Amino acid sequence: MIEEETYLREGLGELAEHYRHILSLLGEDPHREGLQQTPMRVAKAMQYLTKGYLQDPKAILEKALFHEEYNHMVIVKDITFHSLCEHHMLPFFGKVHVAYIPNGTITGLSKIARVVEVFARRLQVQERMTQQIMECIQQTLKPMGVMVVIEAEHTCMQMRGVEKVNSVTTTSAFSGVFKKAETRQEFMNLI
Repeated sequence: MIEEETYLREGLGELAEHYRHILSLLGEDPHREGLQQTPMRVAKAMQYLTKGYLQDPKAILEKALFHEEYNHMVIVKDITFHSLCEHHMLPFFGKVHVAYIPNGTITGLSKIARVVEVFARRLQVQERMTQQIMECIQQTLKPMGVMVVIEAEHTCMQMRGVEKVNSVTTTSAFSGVFKKAETRQEFMNLI
């Protein structure tokens, strides 16, 4: 499926010119055949990869709120994501696992994945992204508790610096009933 380019925004041409200049500074000829369209391609890619700035994650959840007296754990696991590390603007990617225990309100399951996508499509650090997803769901659904676990590989560690290819970083954030060790353990066992 080809997504309509609704993520494109003001400054695209200027961004492409900056990338043309970057190519020159790296010692390349931005006018050679293989690189002529690269600055615009990179500018469009960067606007796509940061389209989360254009979206409101709370509004996404609010579009699909339903009254339901279910009060057991709801888990959406293995939500894949790709983001850009704000320190080096290199990709980090992995899986997000989200659980919440409703308090009279549920949301469409795809909305949880969309919230993950909104926060991933911003310049990020994994720790903040974990917290932002948890807080958004907690504030919008007002459940008994939320827990988010992210497992990710960071290319800034794999391609440069320490160059540790097989390292995985795990972060978690939780609220409400997930402050109890047994509730957190149940979630961890289920993922």
